Parts: sequence; structure tokens; C-alpha cells
Amino acid sequence: MPKRILDAGVIAREKLAEGIFGLLLEAEPIAAEAAAGQFVSLYSAQADRLLPRPISLCGIDRERGTIRLVYRVAGAGTKEFSELLPGEKVRVMGPLGNGFPLKGSRPVLIGGGIGIPPMLELAKAFGGRAAAVLGYRSERFLETEFECVSRVYTATEDGSFGTRGTVLDAIRQEKVSGDVLYACGPLPMLRAVKEYAIRENLPCYVSMEERMACGIGACLACVCRTTETDAHSNVRNRRICKDGPVFEAREVEL
Repeated sequence: MPKRILDAGVIAREKLAEGIFGLLLEAEPIAAEAAAGQFVSLYSAQADRLLPRPISLCGIDRERGTIRLVYRVAGAGTKEFSELLPGEKVRVMGPLGNGFPLKGSRPVLIGGGIGIPPMLELAKAFGGRAAAVLGYRSERFLETEFECVSRVYTATEDGSFGTRGTVLDAIRQEKVSGDVLYACGPLPMLRAVKEYAIRENLPCYVSMEERMACGIGACLACVCRTTETDAHSNVRNRRICKDGPVFEAREVEL
């Protein structure tokens, strides 16, 4: 799939929760080619910030030619993006990586923290037949939008809403069942979801979040360990940005 670099126009910026921001960008060539689970790289306008910031796609609107990004402010680059105003431009490269395969008749989508946004576009792609299990620390975001396209179950660490505990606690308490699992979130969550999928004999696809540099697989800065040796390279490594970020859970060590 071709990658494009363009100066995308900012249509809207929003604050969704403390430290969580959204950007709606005019990026018709990227929107036309993108799929749920892929990401884009955003470039800073500051010359001393050389590396782009990878951000998962939260929304894709091919008809309007827009993409939506939801991210956590974690440093100077993402703070810069959170201060962009409508009408300004930001340089974007994408779409990057491989998205989620659309499998199963009763998919269960599991998102934790900032791993929640990419699951929204996936829920839309399934056309209303998915169940979404969302895990928060306390403050919730995007929940009402998920409710428009899927059945929603929530878990909060502090018990302020939904099930007190983890996403797996919510799955057990609410008796959520399906025939395939999809997950994005922190590594301990992905590890637990993989173990659950193996116990339940369910296919499971995970989107791995990692610090990336080039975004196209050239620099080898975001490799992960795999369970099998590659026949060509004879190593047990895969590049998250190029070979992922989505993997079948049994393919990777978590």
C-alpha cells in the first residue's frame, strides 16, 4: 500500500479527557487508502524534533476525506499537536502498518487506555455486530461514540463506573462472549488477553504500541520477539511498524 506525505489541514481539535486530545484532519489521499488498525506519523514543525510521532487512526471518513486521531500528550511533540488550531497545517505520513483483519461473526474488541481509540474505527468496520470492552483508569472518553456502533462494557481501576478492575474482569462479570478477540492497549493487558484467548481457544489479534522512529521498517528501532524463526532472516524478530502493528497474538511474545 503506498505511503503519502502531505500537509494536512486541521479541521478541529478537541480535548476528550485530561491529557487526551483529538485532531480531525483533512487528508483525502490517506483516508482513501487507510484501514482500521493502521497509523500515521505526524511531524513536528520544530526543526530540532526530527522524528515523527506515530498515532493510530481513530476514525476514517473516505467520503469527506478526513482522518481522526486521538492521542495522549506524552512529550513536546504531542503537546505541540494538542495546541494546533483549525486552519493550521501539520505534516502527515501514512497510512502505515497493517490493519486488523475483519473476521468472525461475533467479534469482541478490547481496548485499554490510549489503546481504545483505534478500536472505534474497527467497531464501525464491523457494522454493529461487535462487543466493545473498554478499560479506563477513571476518566472515560469515546464511550458514547462506541455505544452508537457496538455493545459496550466498561471497566475502571477505581470502580467509578462499570466493573471495578480490568477488561478481563468485565468480560467475566458481564459474560461477554464471541468468536474472535481484538485488543489494543498496554503490554500487561495484551499479555493477559492472549492468555485468555489461548485458554478459550479463540483467535486473537493484538495491536502493539511501541516507540517508532522511521515508521516504514528501515531503522529496526521497534522490533518485537516472535514465537517462530523467520525463514529468510533466520531471526525471531518482527518490525512493529512494518510487519504490524497488528499481529495474531500467538505469533508474538508479549
